[in-house]
Amino acid sequence: MKIGIYYTGEFGQKVIGNLVNSSTFCISCGDLCDQCRTTRPSFAGNITDIHELPGDLPEFVDEPDTYLPNNMAACDLLIAIDLHPDIFAVLPSIARATGAQAVIAPVENPTLAPEGLIRQVRNELEAAGVDSEFPKPFCSLEKTGKELIDRFVDMGFGKPMLKLELDIARSVITHAHVLRDAPCGGTWFVARCLGWSDIEDYKDTVSQSHHSYPCTASMDRDPQLKDTILHEAGYIIRTSVEEAIHNAQK
Repeated sequence: MKIGIYYTGEFGQKVIGNLVNSSTFCISCGDLCDQCRTTRPSFAGNITDIHELPGDLPEFVDEPDTYLPNNMAACDLLIAIDLHPDIFAVLPSIARATGAQAVIAPVENPTLAPEGLIRQVRNELEAAGVDSEFPKPFCSLEKTGKELIDRFVDMGFGKPMLKLELDIARSVITHAHVLRDAPCGGTWFVARCLGWSDIEDYKDTVSQSHHSYPCTASMDRDPQLKDTILHEAGYIIRTSVEEAIHNAQK
């Protein structure tokens, strides 16, 4: 599957780094790094195009095409991250130019992609026969029955899934294995911090590691979630760990 990525800012860089899985991508453990990610494949060969858009665009962009490349590489799946609203609005045109049959446009900042704009873009893509998902946040993405989007999730990215090994007698999580990673790569760091931690303290361990990675989702209150997207991301990884603890205890 060929993937094209159009993004602005730090979060997009993290997603790309996680997909490529370069040796310098994750530096969260510092001198304590045990090279846990070396077993994870790189998907650099799937990426056909990366285009970074400036983060200092004016409030209104009258001609968004002027900020897009003249020759857009063909792709099957288009991933659009933290784009200016006026460029987000032309995602159907980008999909048409690249031949994309599916679009994932995660919402990490509610001011960049208000619900009305998402509805407009989704309807235009649907009318063109292009599948789309707008996960809020990206780590909430699950399989939907849409082929290319499901293939991305099967690559190991979306709502986190972990497998834990427990020492019940000592009430300790001995090992944590990542089955599906948050697209930003944060699940690997949370898993690293869970190893040899107290089961009873898992909420604090997850919260501290999630913030230390750090999660870059917005702290602006989202009207649909009625909370911040950063908090929602925190709830997602905590629930994933709770499910893994429950499964390990069975």
